[in-house]
Amino acid sequence: MRVVIVPDQQEMGRRAAAMIAEQMRAHAHFVLGLATGSSPLPLYRELIRMNQANELDFSGVITFNLDEYVGLPPTHEQSYRRFMDENLFNHIGIAKGFTHVPNGVAKNVNEECAAYERMIKDVGGIKCQVLGIGRNSHIGFNEPGSSLASRTRVVSLTRATIQDNSRFFARIEDVPTQAISMGIGTILDAERIIMLTYGENKADAVARSLEGPITTSVPASVLQLHPDVTWIIVEDAAGKLKLEWGR
Repeated sequence: MRVVIVPDQQEMGRRAAAMIAEQMRAHAHFVLGLATGSSPLPLYRELIRMNQANELDFSGVITFNLDEYVGLPPTHEQSYRRFMDENLFNHIGIAKGFTHVPNGVAKNVNEECAAYERMIKDVGGIKCQVLGIGRNSHIGFNEPGSSLASRTRVVSLTRATIQDNSRFFARIEDVPTQAISMGIGTILDAERIIMLTYGENKADAVARSLEGPITTSVPASVLQLHPDVTWIIVEDAAGKLKLEWGR
């Protein structure tokens, strides 16, 4: 694993965007895996800037998002489809038909999960997957205890994740308790993975994932098994690391 420690979120976004841009320019057909939440926002702002400055063309890009809440339609203000439209897709000239987010209101969510896996396979797999990390080290919505071989499926959210996400809803009771999520096995199939993280509240998760044992109780620790992972960590999230990673 490569670990890059940067001074601020803006630099985190720039470093990640540069990596993605280099890989995009090398492929006429490029499949990009994306994440929601606050961690990738600096990256998305930089990708928008690059596109609007005619430095990066998304016309040949297909995207797949990690997850979506079960029960929220795409138009819901807290749906991940709407998040992606507002924070990236609407600003980079990408065809909406080339952007994929799981359908949280599918009539049969298990069939939706299987279809999502097939779509990823049919386009040749994900070239680069962007990730963030939860306080409990979840990636996507793969909570502690998730199988390392898991595929896209319906998952139940832990109380900690529901509490973390409740800040986006009027009441904690409004937070969905289930989501469709790419599995850990699905994530590991990506050719390259970029993990973005910042904030002191993520420092423990970062340290356990990078320097602890590989275990299902720390889902992000499985990234130690991948041949091409880059962690881009803002200094405030690196405070509990013992080794001098990327310093």
